[in-house]
Amino acid sequence: MREIVFDTETTGIDPKQGHRMVEIGCVELIDRMPTGKTFHAYYNPERDMPAEAEAIHGLSTQFLADKPFFRDEVDAFLEFVGDDMLVAHNAGFDFTFINSELDLCAREAICLSRKIDTLEMARRKNPGGKHSLDALCSRYGVDRSHRVFHGALLDAELLAQVYIELTGGRQIAMGLVPESANEGDTAAQQHAVPLMPSSDRPVRPARLHSASEAELARHATFLEQIARPIWNR
Repeated sequence: MREIVFDTETTGIDPKQGHRMVEIGCVELIDRMPTGKTFHAYYNPERDMPAEAEAIHGLSTQFLADKPFFRDEVDAFLEFVGDDMLVAHNAGFDFTFINSELDLCAREAICLSRKIDTLEMARRKNPGGKHSLDALCSRYGVDRSHRVFHGALLDAELLAQVYIELTGGRQIAMGLVPESANEGDTAAQQHAVPLMPSSDRPVRPARLHSASEAELARHATFLEQIARPIWNR
């Protein structure tokens, strides 16, 4: 099962007011485990960067001036995400901006049926608690000490770890690394061999575990030494 955890940075909160997406970061998961494959891009928004937005993600108008337009790089993004499920925190916001950008370059919108919202998941799992990405990182022990500004790829990497915890933790994708893999073989470690389905495992006959006559005799002797046993009351 392939899923894409992603995050976006923008010039504001509403594309209907002329705001644009300026950065996107994506992390690939296979069976809820990161594969190491990512997608990351900055885009020229063709407009200025409001000071309040720059204070959040640190992306200035000057920094983005020489970056490509989304319309010129859209195929690379669509190829990476494919037809797989897309995971985001407050996913409605990110989907709105991505679909707005797709509309501007006359591309088909991404169907909302592909959306997985970790904010909604967190609210169901921990009602009444704090559900920001920072709060969830703290709750699940995800290290975010290197996070100074909001960055799309960094936030996607943090969210991927949070998503794994929200869906049951890393044990849900537990597998066995092939014997031929050594400690330096990262590719083999990333693609663990899944456990053999129970229906395909060899059937072993049940083993007898009855106590021997000598063991039963020693047990009876032990019971006789117990003063005022409760089973005699």
